[in-house]
Amino acid sequence: MKVAKFGGTSLASANQIKKVCSIVTSDPERRIVIVSAPGKRFKDDVKVTDMLIACANAGLEKGNADSELQALVDRFAEIASELNVSDRVIEEIADDLRARVDSDKSDKGKYMDCLKAAGEDNCAKLVAAYLQSTGVDARYVNPGEAGLLLNDEYGNAQVLPKAYDNLKSLSDYSGITIFPGFFGHSLKGDVVTLPRGGSDISGSIVAAAVNADLYENFTDVDNIYSVNPNLINSPKPIRELTYREMRELSYAGFSVFHEEALVPVYNRGIPVCVKNTNNPSAPGTTIVPERSYIKEPVVGIASHDGFCFIYISKYLMNREVGFGRRVLQILEDEHISFDHMPSGIDNMSIIIKQNFLDEQMEKRIVERIKKELAVDDVSVVRNLALVVIVGEGMRNTRGITARASTSLAKAGINLEMISQGPSEVSMIFGVRAGESDKAVCALYNEFFNSQGTRI
Repeated sequence: MKVAKFGGTSLASANQIKKVCSIVTSDPERRIVIVSAPGKRFKDDVKVTDMLIACANAGLEKGNADSELQALVDRFAEIASELNVSDRVIEEIADDLRARVDSDKSDKGKYMDCLKAAGEDNCAKLVAAYLQSTGVDARYVNPGEAGLLLNDEYGNAQVLPKAYDNLKSLSDYSGITIFPGFFGHSLKGDVVTLPRGGSDISGSIVAAAVNADLYENFTDVDNIYSVNPNLINSPKPIRELTYREMRELSYAGFSVFHEEALVPVYNRGIPVCVKNTNNPSAPGTTIVPERSYIKEPVVGIASHDGFCFIYISKYLMNREVGFGRRVLQILEDEHISFDHMPSGIDNMSIIIKQNFLDEQMEKRIVERIKKELAVDDVSVVRNLALVVIVGEGMRNTRGITARASTSLAKAGINLEMISQGPSEVSMIFGVRAGESDKAVCALYNEFFNSQGTRI
């Protein structure tokens, strides 16, 4: 059995939904389908989720969202009309949207999540209705009724363990099940959404719950590529990579998956295949627990801006028991998580996301480090980027660090930091934010033996 998830661009219009349904019905093993909200139909279009957020904000701030609501009803009605489904379906969707807009606004997070979830929920109703109109045995299933239980952290919910047992029964349904992504219900019965991009997480949860043989993730590209195709013309496609490699690349800026999306299928060892809705015959990229054949040491290169470094130095730091713990305790007290912590014998760097550290927070943390740890020096450097090279083959290949640092030096890029974890699956370079694209291109040309033309 396959669980197939389709992204927003795959469901943006009636024509796209017809493609999706053709793909689903072409393989009888595709029995559970996870759908996103309709995405952009063209470059300057607006995603339905963004329309819903605007609608919720209007309801909260003005107490009136009539124009925003009508735009949403019209968007769904246009799709329904072109799919030639029953008028009853669009009436049901319009009533649902109106009820959400008119619901209790006393809890802003709860109200916002109730509205945001409407995109996936009503898109699933449309897809199921269209399949039924063509004579296919298909049904819409609400995540709350199916038992997708989440905690009550609105906008950033996490799945509860009980949900996996509840969702097992989806595999017992006959025909095709259409399941909305992005949201579930709390133990109190409220609608709660996963982080943005959460339909990938929903698909992964369902695939794990029913112990699928394969989790297919359909998007608008033929493959995952070795580098951002907006930087390099015709980058090398990736045919196969491991969960570890995908996790590292997602963290570093690859937008194919939310970085948490693969955890459920990773835990069950279920392979994932990324495919193109507009070119379903393309082989796509498969993500597996282990790769049996590794030819090249590096599988992908990515970068992510928006970091700052806290540099700390103290003579004989390495002899001071508990020093690192006390540094991290200060960050914990301020509710700040860190990403990396490379260190030397008398110095360390704490790398954190810059948006965690406003001017007031920076001043407080620096003062605490000076006072509580009696350091020789502490400073904060902002506007940095992390450039990451990823590959299972790096651990068995000599000279990777030398090749990477030499290629960056030739490109005139100064390194602020180099870090490699014990797994040796990734190597991280800290550079100035304005040089990240240049660094990615230099590394691509070094490791893929191709003078990739920068766009």
